[in-house]
Amino acid sequence: MVTACAGLAQPLQVNAAAITAAKAPDLDLSIIHYTRVQTPEGVLRESRYEEKMMRRTGHVWTERVVPKHTSTQPAIHPQDMAGSAAFAGLAEHVHRHFNHVLLPRHVFTTGDQLRVEFIDFHEREVIAIAPSEYENVNFDGSWINTFFLVDPKIVAALPVSKKTAPSGTRWHELTRHGLYQRVLWDEKRVIPLLVEKGDIEGNILERMEIRVQPGSAALPRWTSLKGYAQKEYADFLD
Repeated sequence: MVTACAGLAQPLQVNAAAITAAKAPDLDLSIIHYTRVQTPEGVLRESRYEEKMMRRTGHVWTERVVPKHTSTQPAIHPQDMAGSAAFAGLAEHVHRHFNHVLLPRHVFTTGDQLRVEFIDFHEREVIAIAPSEYENVNFDGSWINTFFLVDPKIVAALPVSKKTAPSGTRWHELTRHGLYQRVLWDEKRVIPLLVEKGDIEGNILERMEIRVQPGSAALPRWTSLKGYAQKEYADFLD
């Protein structure tokens, strides 16, 4: 396993949910995120994207699902300019962009430390993220939220709904001040299958639908990074 660069870890938050994590099964998931907002001006804005997630003890791997024709690499690389008169003298000024949205993210624990890194398969690089840079890559710093998607303690605090749920699952729901939150929780797999929140008037909706994939990948992707260069987020800043 390739670890992040030294000095980039932060203490792991230990609580009852962390103990639960030790009993949670390995899972391969497909996660569909959907947002709908109706503005006061009558404009309806919708967004949808999908992620793949691999959950193992002490590891969570997440990557965005993108169309095959979409490139996750910069349009121009310095090496592409070599020998070209049109780009003479420009290669050294090209700065490769770090796009955390399109790069797979690996969050893992080592002892009582939490580490975060992004993987660039094209460049064969592992980019370690320091805690001070979590906000820049849209990471909240929580191992519990990463591993379970929703903190089990928060789910347990929501009232159990009388809504019919599939075997082995349970609806939790709370409505207050015109806003609602509901979670369909799979008690055996220890993962939500649906998370929704919004307003009862229907102007705002955020939904996360989780689909458990049958079986599990034989070889976790973070085990195939031998020989990759070790980078830090700061290496990509101007």
